[in-house]
Amino acid sequence: MDVVTGKTIVIMGVANKSSIAWGCAQAIQENGGQVILTYQNERIKRILERFVPEEMPMIQCDVSDEETVVQAFTTIKDQYGHVDGLIHAIAYADKESLENPVLQISKEGYNLAQDVSAYSFILVSRLATEIFPDLTSLVTLTYFGSTHVIPNYNIMGVAKAALEANVRYLAKELGDRHVRVNAISAGAVKTLAVTGVKNSSTLLKMSQERTVDGVSVTKSEIGNVATFLLSDLSTAITGDVIYADKGVHLI
Repeated sequence: MDVVTGKTIVIMGVANKSSIAWGCAQAIQENGGQVILTYQNERIKRILERFVPEEMPMIQCDVSDEETVVQAFTTIKDQYGHVDGLIHAIAYADKESLENPVLQISKEGYNLAQDVSAYSFILVSRLATEIFPDLTSLVTLTYFGSTHVIPNYNIMGVAKAALEANVRYLAKELGDRHVRVNAISAGAVKTLAVTGVKNSSTLLKMSQERTVDGVSVTKSEIGNVATFLLSDLSTAITGDVIYADKGVHLI
């Protein structure tokens, strides 16, 4: 299928080959789109260079520094022209904050998780829509720990709840510019982010058991949902959380 042929999509947050964001990049390419990746720092760039094709552009961008986001987006516009869509797949909490109960979170740990995991989507959305006037779709990644208490997910559940609220408000505010804003609530996949959660193997097992067919969702399947949301087939959908978890959230 070629549902995103002619579209250029920026994907922020590929950390390694197991990243859901990389599954999104592959799905977009398979459906005719051009992908531009952003990476946080040189260490991650070296990891990406092991598997990212040479023809796929990579631009450094650290969302904790607004000026670097402006520089990255300006570089993309100057070198590659228009951008039609963007995937925000960025979240972070320090190890201590993630392992501790929410009741014990420090102000610094709370603010860091919110800044990187939730506020960064507001920042990226604002700058992307200013710099790329042709942009029509923004997609971020969430998890149903935002609405359910998931063992050991802790502060990230709080941050994802804020992220989903951001999606709704941004969808309303960007609607008159014909920009759609949505989130994908992805099922648990063995990624760097998931393995950072205490007892992640139990979480993955629990998630698989609760799928409707007993088979865990794949990053390729999640990537297909992202491709749909970035395509013109989804022009009626905005401000929504689309579950791509094989029914885990039903049980």
